[in-house]
Amino acid sequence: MDSTSVADVEFLAQTKVADCYQCGKCSAGCPRAEQMDVLPSTVIRLVQYDEIKKAASAESIWQCVSCLTCSTRCPKSVDIAGVMDALKEISIKMKCVHPKHRRVLAFQRSFLNAVKRNGRTNEVEMVAEYKIRGFLGDANPILAMKDADLGLPMLKRNKLHLQVGSPVKDKALVKRIFAKCGEG
Repeated sequence: MDSTSVADVEFLAQTKVADCYQCGKCSAGCPRAEQMDVLPSTVIRLVQYDEIKKAASAESIWQCVSCLTCSTRCPKSVDIAGVMDALKEISIKMKCVHPKHRRVLAFQRSFLNAVKRNGRTNEVEMVAEYKIRGFLGDANPILAMKDADLGLPMLKRNKLHLQVGSPVKDKALVKRIFAKCGEG
């Protein structure tokens, strides 16, 4: 995916970025705007100008928590959060993800793998995969054990469930969902 176009972003996000007239309501309402290097309205403008790689390289797309405030506030119904998600996908395919966001990807992949296997998450399995996936190859492998001291307090407060849940009954449905998303 070297040559990604506005049409590709619009297809992935299922929205029309040309409808944005830069009112700034998305940026004004964004709870993460202060942490972003490029405001949501500017990300949309970059896409409008076909600066896809620049938009996909922005750290802002990884700061977005998909709360949908931006999309809800948009007077033209542009799905800004959808564009941010589309740009994350494009960023991965273009291999322009900043290394510090590797753990975000590792968590997402671990979550999806658990759902793919069981139709639901299994916390212990998911965390174990995340730790292996997210910290593999780090300069400091001790980071893999960074949160280990939280296990017992979480268990005492009934916030960590060690029992292995049974998979959903209709695993074929889960398989079809992943296949439809190209994750089959």
